[in-house]
Amino acid sequence: MRVLKNVNEMRAEAARLRNAGKTIGLVPTMGYFHEGHLSLMRAARAANDAVVTTLFVNPAQFAPAEDFDRYPRDFDRDQKLAEQAGVDILFRPDRGAMYPTAYRTYVQVEELGAKLCGASRPGFFRGVTTVCCKLFNICRPHRAYFGLKDAQQAFIIAKMVKDLDMDVEIVKLPTVREQDGLAMSSRNAYLGAADRKSAAALFEALSAARTLIASGTKDPAQIKAKLRSVLDSEPRVEIDYVSVADTESFEEVAEIAEGNLVAVAVNLGGARLIDNIIVETDRSGTRAARDERT
Repeated sequence: MRVLKNVNEMRAEAARLRNAGKTIGLVPTMGYFHEGHLSLMRAARAANDAVVTTLFVNPAQFAPAEDFDRYPRDFDRDQKLAEQAGVDILFRPDRGAMYPTAYRTYVQVEELGAKLCGASRPGFFRGVTTVCCKLFNICRPHRAYFGLKDAQQAFIIAKMVKDLDMDVEIVKLPTVREQDGLAMSSRNAYLGAADRKSAAALFEALSAARTLIASGTKDPAQIKAKLRSVLDSEPRVEIDYVSVADTESFEEVAEIAEGNLVAVAVNLGGARLIDNIIVETDRSGTRAARDERT
């Protein structure tokens, strides 16, 4: 595995691969790898000739009071894990390479980035779409891989790609979970023992919502009330939002339908945690919600 830091070197390597007729799979990350990241890398390895993983803690998606400085970092560990997962190139640009002096250009998906997580973190999705646009231009992937734990992010990036006619396929893959259902996240490292135990309430709430949906409940208000009830039973959990939204607009829906996003966001022990399930219809026509535990 090669580690590249220079934008021009990465661009040249992408051109060399494409000129040789090789397909490139890209896994954009902020590092501190866990099994969720590694599952994306392995999926990219299985479907492409070359796999590029990017490691860049993107300052543009952090507000001044957020956790940029303390975001977990361990490059030596990440390098070993990426190589074991079959990554060919680990692209690790520094801040100056991505946002040089007098940088002024940003990419924003209007309206969608102001909903759900975007309402709580203004400017967050502008930072995400900007860095992804830059990484797509530098690495020139045929496919880019995103986990559905960050479902809103994945759908917004797909919208950007569609609207800007970018020649890259966005591949969305299931959430990877711990044994108790907690969605894997780099920010889980912030959790102490008591908070870690409380964090299981997120998946418990989503599981309760899934049961309601499977029983035929179509009223989103009932689903959201159940989500709040389970989360409120855990005093350490501070609810940011509960939502049943359409993934095209991220507007709250009036009636449960296939493809809706059932999502929660909470603050817990100094960490902001998010999770979701996606409503689907089984062959009998009964609505349920996909269990993405893997």
